[in-house]
Amino acid sequence: MTTPLSVGFYMHPSSPLHDTGWGHPEHQGRLRALASAVGKDMVALHGRVEQREAPEGAVEDVLRVHAAGYVNVIREMCDAADVQQKIFSIDSDTKVSPATWEAALGSVGGCVAASQAVADGMLSSAFVATRPPGHHATPTRAMGFCLFNNVAVAVRWLQATGRADRILIVDWDVHHGNGTQDMFYEDPTVFYLSLHQSPHFPGTGDARDTGGGAGRGTTLNVQLAALTPRETYRARFTEGLGRAVQEFRPDFILISSGFDALSGDPLGDQMLEPLDFHEMTREVLDLAAQACGGRVVSVLEGGYDPTRLGEASVQMMRALAGIEPI
Repeated sequence: MTTPLSVGFYMHPSSPLHDTGWGHPEHQGRLRALASAVGKDMVALHGRVEQREAPEGAVEDVLRVHAAGYVNVIREMCDAADVQQKIFSIDSDTKVSPATWEAALGSVGGCVAASQAVADGMLSSAFVATRPPGHHATPTRAMGFCLFNNVAVAVRWLQATGRADRILIVDWDVHHGNGTQDMFYEDPTVFYLSLHQSPHFPGTGDARDTGGGAGRGTTLNVQLAALTPRETYRARFTEGLGRAVQEFRPDFILISSGFDALSGDPLGDQMLEPLDFHEMTREVLDLAAQACGGRVVSVLEGGYDPTRLGEASVQMMRALAGIEPI
Protein backbone atom coordinates (compact mmCIF):
# COMPACT_ATOMS: atom_id res chain seq x y z
CA MET A 1 0.00 0.00 0.00
CA THR A 2 1.42 3.37 -1.03
CA THR A 3 1.82 5.91 1.76
CA PRO A 4 0.08 9.21 0.87
CA LEU A 5 2.37 12.15 0.32
CA SER A 6 2.53 14.82 3.00
CA VAL A 7 1.55 18.47 2.69
CA GLY A 8 4.40 20.92 3.23
CA PHE A 9 4.14 23.90 5.59
CA TYR A 10 7.00 26.33 4.95
CA MET A 11 8.13 29.41 6.85
CA HIS A 12 11.50 31.14 7.07
CA PRO A 13 12.63 32.08 10.60
CA SER A 14 13.26 35.69 9.55
CA SER A 15 9.75 36.22 8.18
CA PRO A 16 8.13 36.86 11.58
CA LEU A 17 10.98 39.30 12.34
CA HIS A 18 10.29 41.62 9.38
CA ASP A 19 9.33 44.72 11.36
CA THR A 20 6.83 47.28 10.09
CA GLY A 21 5.86 48.56 13.54
CA TRP A 22 2.98 47.30 15.67
CA GLY A 23 0.68 50.05 14.42
CA HIS A 24 1.05 48.80 10.86
CA PRO A 25 -1.60 46.36 9.53
CA GLU A 26 1.06 43.96 8.21
CA HIS A 27 2.81 43.58 11.58
CA GLN A 28 4.90 40.84 13.17
CA GLY A 29 1.96 39.34 15.02
CA ARG A 30 0.40 37.99 11.82
CA LEU A 31 2.78 35.07 11.33
CA ARG A 32 3.02 34.40 15.04
CA ALA A 33 -0.74 33.96 15.20
CA LEU A 34 -0.76 31.84 12.04
CA ALA A 35 2.05 29.56 13.24
CA SER A 36 0.46 29.22 16.67
CA ALA A 37 -2.90 28.23 15.20
CA VAL A 38 -1.36 25.66 12.86
CA GLY A 39 0.80 24.32 15.67
CA LYS A 40 -2.20 23.80 17.94
CA ASP A 41 -3.88 21.78 15.18
CA MET A 42 -0.89 19.49 14.67
CA VAL A 43 -2.59 16.63 16.51
CA ALA A 44 -5.09 16.47 13.65
CA LEU A 45 -2.47 17.30 11.04
CA HIS A 46 0.12 14.82 12.37
CA GLY A 47 1.25 12.44 9.68
CA ARG A 48 -0.38 14.57 7.01
CA VAL A 49 1.67 17.79 7.24
CA GLU A 50 5.44 18.31 7.36
CA GLN A 51 6.75 21.56 8.83
CA ARG A 52 9.77 22.66 6.84
CA GLU A 53 12.02 25.65 7.31
CA ALA A 54 12.13 27.71 4.15
CA PRO A 55 15.65 28.06 2.75
CA GLU A 56 17.14 31.39 1.80
CA GLY A 57 16.17 32.29 -1.74
CA ALA A 58 18.59 33.09 -4.55
CA VAL A 59 18.84 36.61 -5.91
CA GLU A 60 19.10 35.12 -9.39
CA ASP A 61 15.57 33.76 -8.97
CA VAL A 62 14.30 37.19 -7.94
CA LEU A 63 15.95 38.69 -11.02
CA ARG A 64 13.73 36.59 -13.28
CA VAL A 65 10.85 38.93 -12.41
CA HIS A 66 12.40 42.08 -10.94
CA ALA A 67 14.83 44.58 -12.49
CA ALA A 68 18.39 44.44 -11.16
CA GLY A 69 18.39 48.13 -10.27
CA TYR A 70 15.24 47.70 -8.22
CA VAL A 71 16.61 44.68 -6.34
CA ASN A 72 19.80 46.62 -5.57
CA VAL A 73 17.81 49.54 -4.14
CA ILE A 74 15.84 47.21 -1.87
CA ARG A 75 19.06 45.54 -0.72
CA GLU A 76 20.68 48.91 0.03
CA MET A 77 17.66 50.10 2.02
CA CYS A 78 17.60 46.89 4.03
CA ASP A 79 21.34 47.15 4.70
CA ALA A 80 20.90 50.74 5.89
CA ALA A 81 18.03 49.68 8.16
CA ASP A 82 20.27 46.98 9.61
CA VAL A 83 23.20 49.35 10.20
CA GLN A 84 21.01 52.00 11.81
CA GLN A 85 18.69 49.51 13.53
CA LYS A 86 15.57 51.32 12.45
CA ILE A 87 12.56 51.00 10.19
CA PHE A 88 12.72 52.80 6.82
CA SER A 89 9.68 53.66 4.71
CA ILE A 90 9.71 53.03 0.98
CA ASP A 91 6.28 54.65 0.78
CA SER A 92 3.47 55.29 3.25
CA ASP A 93 2.54 51.58 3.29
CA THR A 94 5.73 49.65 2.57
CA LYS A 95 8.60 49.42 5.05
CA VAL A 96 11.90 47.66 5.59
CA SER A 97 13.71 46.80 8.82
CA PRO A 98 16.93 45.05 9.90
CA ALA A 99 15.44 41.58 9.23
CA THR A 100 13.65 42.43 5.99
CA TRP A 101 16.23 41.29 3.43
CA GLU A 102 16.49 37.84 5.01
CA ALA A 103 12.70 37.67 5.33
CA ALA A 104 12.14 38.65 1.71
CA LEU A 105 14.69 36.17 0.37
CA GLY A 106 13.40 33.52 2.76
CA SER A 107 9.87 33.99 1.46
CA VAL A 108 11.12 33.61 -2.10
CA GLY A 109 13.16 30.58 -1.06
CA GLY A 110 10.15 28.97 0.58
CA CYS A 111 8.05 29.42 -2.55
CA VAL A 112 10.73 27.91 -4.75
CA ALA A 113 11.40 25.00 -2.36
CA ALA A 114 7.69 24.23 -2.01
CA SER A 115 7.17 24.39 -5.77
CA GLN A 116 10.12 22.07 -6.36
CA ALA A 117 8.94 19.53 -3.78
CA VAL A 118 5.41 19.44 -5.22
CA ALA A 119 6.57 19.40 -8.83
CA ASP A 120 9.02 16.57 -8.11
CA GLY A 121 6.41 14.47 -6.32
CA MET A 122 7.95 14.78 -2.85
CA LEU A 123 4.89 16.53 -1.39
CA SER A 124 1.25 16.43 -2.43
CA SER A 125 0.83 20.19 -2.02
CA ALA A 126 2.19 22.98 0.16
CA PHE A 127 1.46 26.23 1.97
CA VAL A 128 4.15 28.90 2.31
CA ALA A 129 3.69 31.43 5.11
CA THR A 130 5.47 34.42 3.59
CA ARG A 131 6.29 37.88 4.90
CA PRO A 132 6.58 40.35 3.28
CA PRO A 133 3.67 39.48 0.97
CA GLY A 134 4.16 39.84 -2.76
CA HIS A 135 1.31 40.31 -5.22
CA HIS A 136 1.43 44.12 -5.39
CA ALA A 137 5.16 44.21 -6.22
CA THR A 138 5.81 45.10 -9.87
CA PRO A 139 9.08 44.49 -11.71
CA THR A 140 10.35 47.92 -10.61
CA ARG A 141 8.22 49.03 -7.67
CA ALA A 142 7.46 48.05 -4.09
CA MET A 143 3.96 48.84 -2.92
CA GLY A 144 1.10 47.63 -0.75
CA PHE A 145 3.44 46.06 1.86
CA CYS A 146 5.12 43.98 -0.91
CA LEU A 147 8.79 43.90 -1.97
CA PHE A 148 9.35 40.80 -4.12
CA ASN A 149 6.52 39.06 -5.95
CA ASN A 150 6.84 35.62 -4.38
CA VAL A 151 4.32 33.86 -6.60
CA ALA A 152 5.80 35.36 -9.77
CA VAL A 153 9.27 34.16 -8.75
CA ALA A 154 7.89 30.64 -8.29
CA VAL A 155 6.21 30.76 -11.71
CA ARG A 156 9.38 31.70 -13.53
CA TRP A 157 11.46 29.21 -11.53
CA LEU A 158 9.10 26.37 -12.45
CA GLN A 159 9.25 27.34 -16.10
CA ALA A 160 13.02 27.95 -16.15
CA THR A 161 13.70 24.51 -14.68
CA GLY A 162 11.27 22.74 -16.99
CA ARG A 163 8.97 21.60 -14.18
CA ALA A 164 5.88 23.35 -15.55
CA ASP A 165 4.90 25.14 -18.74
CA ARG A 166 1.36 26.43 -18.15
CA ILE A 167 0.68 27.87 -14.72
CA LEU A 168 -2.57 29.12 -13.24
CA ILE A 169 -2.44 31.73 -10.47
CA VAL A 170 -5.58 31.90 -8.32
CA ASP A 171 -5.58 35.14 -6.30
CA TRP A 172 -8.36 35.45 -3.71
CA ASP A 173 -6.82 38.29 -1.72
CA VAL A 174 -9.37 41.07 -1.19
CA HIS A 175 -7.05 43.45 -3.06
CA HIS A 176 -6.24 43.06 -6.74
CA GLY A 177 -2.72 41.76 -7.39
CA ASN A 178 -1.67 44.51 -9.76
CA GLY A 179 1.97 43.44 -9.73
CA THR A 180 1.18 39.87 -10.70
CA GLN A 181 -1.18 40.97 -13.45
CA ASP A 182 1.43 43.36 -14.86
CA MET A 183 4.10 40.69 -14.98
CA PHE A 184 2.04 38.18 -16.95
CA TYR A 185 -0.48 40.32 -18.83
CA GLU A 186 0.94 39.48 -22.26
CA ASP A 187 2.16 35.97 -21.41
CA PRO A 188 0.05 33.12 -22.85
CA THR A 189 1.74 30.58 -20.54
CA VAL A 190 0.36 32.09 -17.32
CA PHE A 191 -3.33 32.50 -16.48
CA TYR A 192 -4.12 35.04 -13.76
CA LEU A 193 -7.48 34.72 -12.00
CA SER A 194 -8.23 37.39 -9.38
CA LEU A 195 -11.29 37.78 -7.19
CA HIS A 196 -11.12 41.15 -5.45
CA GLN A 197 -13.21 43.89 -3.92
CA SER A 198 -13.86 46.78 -6.28
CA PRO A 199 -13.59 49.70 -5.93
CA HIS A 200 -10.70 49.20 -3.53
CA PHE A 201 -6.91 49.53 -3.29
CA PRO A 202 -4.97 49.55 -5.62
CA GLY A 203 -7.68 50.56 -8.09
CA THR A 204 -6.75 48.02 -10.77
CA GLY A 205 -8.34 44.78 -11.89
CA ASP A 206 -11.14 45.88 -14.18
CA ALA A 207 -13.17 42.99 -15.58
CA ARG A 208 -12.44 44.36 -19.06
CA ASP A 209 -8.72 43.70 -18.54
CA THR A 210 -8.34 40.23 -20.02
CA GLY A 211 -4.72 40.18 -21.15
CA GLY A 212 -2.82 41.71 -24.04
CA GLY A 213 -0.99 40.56 -27.14
CA ALA A 214 -0.28 36.85 -27.10
CA GLY A 215 -1.72 36.74 -23.59
CA ARG A 216 -5.18 37.94 -24.54
CA GLY A 217 -7.74 35.86 -22.68
CA THR A 218 -5.37 34.69 -19.93
CA THR A 219 -6.40 37.29 -17.33
CA LEU A 220 -9.75 37.00 -15.58
CA ASN A 221 -10.70 39.69 -13.08
CA VAL A 222 -13.78 39.05 -10.95
CA GLN A 223 -14.85 42.32 -9.33
CA LEU A 224 -16.87 42.05 -6.13
CA ALA A 225 -18.72 44.89 -4.42
CA ALA A 226 -18.22 45.51 -0.70
CA LEU A 227 -20.39 43.25 1.47
CA THR A 228 -20.91 40.69 -1.27
CA PRO A 229 -22.85 37.79 0.30
CA ARG A 230 -20.82 34.65 0.89
CA GLU A 231 -23.02 32.63 -1.42
CA THR A 232 -22.51 35.11 -4.26
CA TYR A 233 -18.76 35.23 -3.71
CA ARG A 234 -18.49 31.46 -3.67
CA ALA A 235 -20.61 31.09 -6.82
CA ARG A 236 -18.46 33.56 -8.70
CA PHE A 237 -15.32 31.84 -7.44
CA THR A 238 -16.56 28.46 -8.64
CA GLU A 239 -17.48 29.92 -12.02
CA GLY A 240 -14.18 31.74 -12.49
CA LEU A 241 -12.04 28.81 -11.34
CA GLY A 242 -13.89 26.35 -13.55
CA ARG A 243 -13.54 28.62 -16.54
CA ALA A 244 -9.81 29.15 -15.95
CA VAL A 245 -9.03 25.44 -15.58
CA GLN A 246 -11.21 24.35 -18.48
CA GLU A 247 -9.97 26.99 -20.92
CA PHE A 248 -6.31 27.05 -19.91
CA ARG A 249 -5.57 23.47 -18.78
CA PRO A 250 -2.70 24.33 -16.41
CA ASP A 251 0.00 21.90 -15.39
CA PHE A 252 0.60 23.65 -12.04
CA ILE A 253 -1.53 25.91 -9.82
CA LEU A 254 -0.31 28.59 -7.42
CA ILE A 255 -2.70 30.29 -4.99
CA SER A 256 -2.09 33.88 -3.87
CA SER A 257 -3.88 33.21 -0.60
CA GLY A 258 -4.89 36.44 1.04
CA PHE A 259 -7.26 35.99 3.98
CA ASP A 260 -8.42 39.60 4.05
CA ALA A 261 -11.70 38.66 2.37
CA LEU A 262 -12.72 37.35 5.79
CA SER A 263 -15.59 39.10 7.51
CA GLY A 264 -14.21 41.65 9.97
CA ASP A 265 -10.82 42.13 8.34
CA PRO A 266 -9.71 45.74 8.92
CA LEU A 267 -8.61 46.21 5.29
CA GLY A 268 -11.55 44.57 3.52
CA ASP A 269 -15.32 44.55 3.42
CA GLN A 270 -16.10 41.00 2.35
CA MET A 271 -18.11 38.40 4.24
CA LEU A 272 -16.21 35.10 4.01
CA GLU A 273 -15.71 32.82 7.00
CA PRO A 274 -12.74 30.50 7.70
CA LEU A 275 -14.78 27.51 6.52
CA ASP A 276 -15.05 29.08 3.07
CA PHE A 277 -11.29 28.79 2.64
CA HIS A 278 -11.46 25.06 3.36
CA GLU A 279 -14.13 24.65 0.72
CA MET A 280 -12.47 26.89 -1.88
CA THR A 281 -9.18 25.07 -1.38
CA ARG A 282 -10.95 21.75 -1.94
CA GLU A 283 -12.42 23.14 -5.16
CA VAL A 284 -8.94 24.04 -6.37
CA LEU A 285 -7.57 20.63 -5.41
CA ASP A 286 -10.43 18.76 -7.08
CA LEU A 287 -9.90 20.58 -10.38
CA ALA A 288 -6.12 20.32 -10.03
CA ALA A 289 -6.44 16.56 -9.66
CA GLN A 290 -8.11 16.46 -13.07
CA ALA A 291 -5.89 19.03 -14.80
CA CYS A 292 -2.39 18.76 -13.36
CA GLY A 293 -2.00 15.80 -11.04
CA GLY A 294 -3.08 17.84 -8.03
CA ARG A 295 0.02 20.04 -8.08
CA VAL A 296 -0.91 23.05 -5.93
CA VAL A 297 1.16 25.47 -3.83
CA SER A 298 -0.55 28.15 -1.75
CA VAL A 299 1.32 31.32 -0.78
CA LEU A 300 0.26 33.76 1.95
CA GLU A 301 -0.63 37.28 0.89
CA GLY A 302 -2.91 39.45 3.08
CA GLY A 303 -5.11 38.91 6.12
CA TYR A 304 -4.90 41.51 8.86
CA ASP A 305 -6.94 40.15 11.75
CA PRO A 306 -4.32 37.81 13.25
CA THR A 307 -6.81 35.53 15.01
CA ARG A 308 -9.00 35.12 11.93
CA LEU A 309 -5.88 34.70 9.77
CA GLY A 310 -4.83 31.77 11.95
CA GLU A 311 -8.29 30.19 11.85
CA ALA A 312 -8.54 30.41 8.06
CA SER A 313 -5.00 29.12 7.59
CA VAL A 314 -5.83 26.05 9.67
CA GLN A 315 -8.91 25.41 7.55
CA MET A 316 -6.87 25.70 4.37
CA MET A 317 -4.17 23.38 5.75
CA ARG A 318 -6.86 20.85 6.65
CA ALA A 319 -8.22 21.02 3.11
CA LEU A 320 -4.77 20.52 1.60
CA ALA A 321 -4.27 17.51 3.90
CA GLY A 322 -7.64 15.99 3.09
CA ILE A 323 -8.98 16.49 6.63
CA GLU A 324 -12.49 17.61 7.48
CA PRO A 325 -12.87 21.22 8.63
CA ILE A 326 -13.15 22.16 12.28
